[in-house]
Amino acid sequence: MSVPAAPPSKGPFAAHRQWLPDLHVGVANLLTHRLRSLLTMLGMIFGVAAVVSMLSIGAGARQKVMAVIEQMGVRNLIVEAKETTEWQAHEKVRQISPGLTLEDYRIMRDDIDKIAASTPRKRFIPSKTIPKAQQEPPTVYGIDPSYTAIAELGLIQGRFFSSDEESRASAVCVLGAGAKSNLFGTANAMGEFIKLNQQWFQVIGVASPQLSTQIEVAGLAAQDVNNIVYVPLHAALLRMEDSYSDVRDEIDGIYLHLRSPAEVPYVAQVVRAILDSTHHGAGDFSVVVPAELLAEQRRTERLFNVVMVAIASISLVVGGIGIMNIMLASILERTREIGLRRAVGARQFDIVRQFVIEATIISFVGGGFGIVFGFCMSRLIAWLAGWSTIVTASSIILAFAVSITVGLVFGIYPAIKAARLDPAEAIRYE
Repeated sequence: MSVPAAPPSKGPFAAHRQWLPDLHVGVANLLTHRLRSLLTMLGMIFGVAAVVSMLSIGAGARQKVMAVIEQMGVRNLIVEAKETTEWQAHEKVRQISPGLTLEDYRIMRDDIDKIAASTPRKRFIPSKTIPKAQQEPPTVYGIDPSYTAIAELGLIQGRFFSSDEESRASAVCVLGAGAKSNLFGTANAMGEFIKLNQQWFQVIGVASPQLSTQIEVAGLAAQDVNNIVYVPLHAALLRMEDSYSDVRDEIDGIYLHLRSPAEVPYVAQVVRAILDSTHHGAGDFSVVVPAELLAEQRRTERLFNVVMVAIASISLVVGGIGIMNIMLASILERTREIGLRRAVGARQFDIVRQFVIEATIISFVGGGFGIVFGFCMSRLIAWLAGWSTIVTASSIILAFAVSITVGLVFGIYPAIKAARLDPAEAIRYE
């Protein structure tokens, strides 16, 4: 009695063995027409490079802005006076509003029990300094010592002025990292004196560097937060002279540090209500809520990513059209080959697989070169323009996935068309 033959093995690698010959044929065919294959890949290379480089530029810019917003503090509220140096505009506002005052600050401090720390701010830009500023003159901030906790301001040298020194309007100051370099260069500034307008101040500390941006953030003017000289609030109000004092508010800012981030939206409404009442609806102030800005920036980031990918993907679609074009041309050149394969038993699926593999190889190799090219472009842009660029893993994966998908989509139609060729007609094709 004969024993029936064992059925062919269908192990886990059987499917791979069916694909490997087609992969080899596809690579051989692309290498046979190197120039044509390279020109076809250019669309994918430029498309992927555009996606990677554009997302890296956007990610770099947004990360810096978001870092600056986070530095403001998600538990903080910032009230900014909308001041003007034009006398007529100033007089018009003063008919209904006294401007931002210390009385506004006292009302907030007394009426809102959710405040953990707070300080008014009086800001000056001195007309002259000694030592002379090597760059732009530093900005002078008159504040309370509690500002260090509100802004999480650290020191690399010395100390911050005390509450007693603030109440006595002591002539002491703390230099920001940029102000120290601006006024003293590499020399030691501790214990030295600086002259701001007509008043001398002794340097008792140097602050740690902070993140700074040269673009406007949420209505706050661009400012180098390192090029600042911190002085006691009463010293700024009593000792310093402002050339625009006649059209300036008593104070120009208020910082409120709350006990919990959850209390920020409610307190912001209360602050707006207090100022609307005391300013009689003049609208000469703005309330900046960093927590809301951070959430809005994150929503904008997601939308920006979608738009950037959509724009850059146009290049990928053009590359996909190039793949479809070359695959259709390849069908005409290989009609007899397709007919012979069908005649010796190849199924339509085998023909489809062969051409889809070739399209995928083009997309895969083009996508790989595009990632490298995009990374180099982002580095070059950062070097030439001085921008911050960040190539993220998500941008690389997204660009590569889109390129493979485009290659597959635009390669399927030529593959199906090749599979539907009549074997007898294909063999006779010249």
